[in-house]
Amino acid sequence: MKKLLLLCAAALVLLLTACSADGLRGPGTAEELSAFEKIQRMLVQLHSYRAIATVEYRANKGSNIYETVHHARITGEYRVEVTGPEHVAGNITVNNGQSIMQFNARVEGRIAVPVEETPERSEIFLTTFIRNYLQSQEVSVMVADMDEGVRTVLEAVVPGNHPYLALARLWVDNETLLPVQLIIFDPDGAERIIITYHAFEMNVVLDDALFSL
Repeated sequence: MKKLLLLCAAALVLLLTACSADGLRGPGTAEELSAFEKIQRMLVQLHSYRAIATVEYRANKGSNIYETVHHARITGEYRVEVTGPEHVAGNITVNNGQSIMQFNARVEGRIAVPVEETPERSEIFLTTFIRNYLQSQEVSVMVADMDEGVRTVLEAVVPGNHPYLALARLWVDNETLLPVQLIIFDPDGAERIIITYHAFEMNVVLDDALFSL
């Protein structure tokens, strides 16, 4: 019932969304509204995924770009392996739902080091965006007309009053209903983390060993 109420609230915001300065607009056709309903259903029904993604972290003085493979469950477990650039390839971070470990491929014996969770790490996962989106008191839904096709853009607040992570937007392809890009903005509207998906598999069976510490 709670999810249904949240979806109804999101639909209301969708109907009130107007054109914005960054080229986004409210859904204006029956096809766009239908795509939005299907995407909402996808978000609610997603329980796991596997993805190949580029993750870019932007700072005031430059950026760092990583090629990664993600495995994640909606219950909070995740595994992210860095495949590039070469000097960090093979590094793995695993969250089994209770604790987090990092494995450094460059260290003999693959030493595992316990680490604390940080928004810079946890917010890159689609499962985190879904939880924020479904729990947010303020969400909006817009449409982006792009050369590659029409995208539905979902927006949710990043909780926690982080100085650099305030708002997340998810671009979903209206044809495939698959995520295309997730961007997290700071309070001033600057892009801070950009996750671009190159391959995405929804609701795959993920072996518990993937999240083993």
